[in-house]
Amino acid sequence: MNGILPLYKPKGFTSHDCVMKVRKLLHIKKVGHTGTLDPGVEGVLPICIGEATKIIPFLLHLKKVYIADVYLGYSTTTEDREGEIVAEKEVVSLPTNEEINNVLQKFHGEIKQVPPMYSAVKVKGKKLYEYARENKEVERLERVVTIYELTRLEEKLNNPFRIKVTCSKGTYIRTLCVDIGRELGYPSHMSYLKRAESDSFMMSETVTFPELEEAIHKKEVEKLLYPIERGLRHLDVFFVDRDLKQKVLQGQKLPIPTKCPKTDPFIIMHENELLAIYEKHKINKNEIKPIRVFNIHKRM
Repeated sequence: MNGILPLYKPKGFTSHDCVMKVRKLLHIKKVGHTGTLDPGVEGVLPICIGEATKIIPFLLHLKKVYIADVYLGYSTTTEDREGEIVAEKEVVSLPTNEEINNVLQKFHGEIKQVPPMYSAVKVKGKKLYEYARENKEVERLERVVTIYELTRLEEKLNNPFRIKVTCSKGTYIRTLCVDIGRELGYPSHMSYLKRAESDSFMMSETVTFPELEEAIHKKEVEKLLYPIERGLRHLDVFFVDRDLKQKVLQGQKLPIPTKCPKTDPFIIMHENELLAIYEKHKINKNEIKPIRVFNIHKRM
């Protein structure tokens, strides 16, 4: 069994919990996820199964889309609703739509973030949340992330107000909500978060655990899986004939094509069959070499 299961991760599960449950349900060891979600967050979590686990490193950097609520009035130790309150300020009158939209504009493009203390970022070999649980504050380096799109999802003034964020890998939506609140003049936190899109998989394509269990009962699990190449749509495709197919499956280096794909790496296919992921040779500029070869085809 090989493919991608676009799981809808429920609240209360870690991403690792989801992987372990899929392994147990399908009796398959080769299972992995493509991007960690905190236990309190729900939404799209693509699960790679079998040979699809080979493409996980090629998916981690892709854009993610989140739906989040920014709550004005108090901030917390964890930057979400689970933490202890550290600062408060009464919201006498809500910011206007214009004020909120102007602030959101400031966070478009490349921005700098300081990772929250309650995060898995490592400092001196130790995760930040481990320091936080010991009530220790450590210096954290700023990181640059990219916000591709940031919009309000409702015009009516509410507290919290809902935003939609399209961002790069490594973006902390909790921190973004805190920074937005600070620009509006209030301590704030993220009161809700859902991942709406990941690695090009949409909410409408996801499968819940009950649906997976029903498919197992009906012996129809493979109907829920997307082919491996579905997760590689951001890479160009180079098609080979039957003779080259065998060389690709054997992991051989090949002469660089006359019309080489624009992306590097790129995928190699024979008709509708995904064979491998190749890249341009870093030393021998006249060759391409394999990064991943998929063992899902019969060698002829």
